[in-house]
Amino acid sequence: MNDRSLRQVIVGVGDRNTGILANDSYVITPASEIMAILGLSTSYQDLKDRLSRILVAFSEEGKPVFAKDLNAQGSMAAILRDALKPNLVLTTEGVPAFIHTGPFGNIAHGTSSILADRIALKLADFVITESGFGSELGAEKFFDIASAVGDLQVSAVVIVTTIRALKHHGTNAGNKDGNLSDLEAGFPNLLRHVNIVRKFNFEPVVSINVFTSDTDEEKQKLAQLLELNNLKYAFADFFSQGGQGGLELAKKVMESAGKKDTQIKRIYDPKEKVRSKIEKIATMIYGASGVQYTDQAAKDIRQIEKLGYSGLYVCMAKTQYSLSDNPKLLGSPEGFSVTIKAVNIAAGSGFLIPMLGDIMTMPGLPEVPAAENITLSDDGEISGLS
Repeated sequence: MNDRSLRQVIVGVGDRNTGILANDSYVITPASEIMAILGLSTSYQDLKDRLSRILVAFSEEGKPVFAKDLNAQGSMAAILRDALKPNLVLTTEGVPAFIHTGPFGNIAHGTSSILADRIALKLADFVITESGFGSELGAEKFFDIASAVGDLQVSAVVIVTTIRALKHHGTNAGNKDGNLSDLEAGFPNLLRHVNIVRKFNFEPVVSINVFTSDTDEEKQKLAQLLELNNLKYAFADFFSQGGQGGLELAKKVMESAGKKDTQIKRIYDPKEKVRSKIEKIATMIYGASGVQYTDQAAKDIRQIEKLGYSGLYVCMAKTQYSLSDNPKLLGSPEGFSVTIKAVNIAAGSGFLIPMLGDIMTMPGLPEVPAAENITLSDDGEISGLS
């Protein structure tokens, strides 16, 4: 559920029997700490431990109140008992896949569950796992958080792009006019993502998802740019050919995975100071020239240090539309600074959440909600869900 009106709410309206009058807010499920905990837990005991550590309030004396102080962890774990089990599904081509948990990559850690990855690794020779949005979000969080928590080793990295996306970053917003100059202008954005992956000690394979709107001239131009930069790549036509359209990509990924055992080079040590971790991600990954902190963010960091949470991982909440914290700053921006508006504590998840720019954890409905197209026929058939 998403609704703008839920970003700020007032609860406890009425007399004392209805509760305490207070300002509150909601976040979308993929941004909730429960979702992050579900994705990072490795056992029922781990699940209960993480749930017990959720920071829910502060007492009048300023002391933290946790879920365990309310004896809430047991009932929450009971509700999540079956949800912790990964969902095994079958693709249209008969391939087994785990679809489990959904923390968004822009406002959470953005990966499939650790349990799903671990089980898959015991059952298959090759396991492909996705991390959400661009490399500055999904890849950074997978390497610095998920792989560390789950003790997951990485053999190869694939960056997925499209011609339309590159043209968009060339400022033409993905028009279908075959404008090669826009494609070339957007290509530095892809190079930035390649260099981000390299910072973690991996040489990525670039997958270009092919669509019917792509022209032969555009594909030839992109291939030329990739070859000039000595990048390993493959055009993948999954849309019209299914798995057959990705055989060349699969071959190159297998070659990359079989070359050597590569150790992940993480960007920061969790033991570093909070500002140091934030600034390393902002400058080394996003390419920012500096970091600005609001008074609220500075206050949050002081409280984090006072409570002893400085050693947690950092999970940045940032727009997915730009390498910066400004969604309108496309391409390969330079010379920008990012602004930390606040830093939230997700003690159960085990990370801090710096809020960058105007990122929101409760999206709003579009002008025409999908619900308007859903209806029920006279014979009980539901339509409009897809």
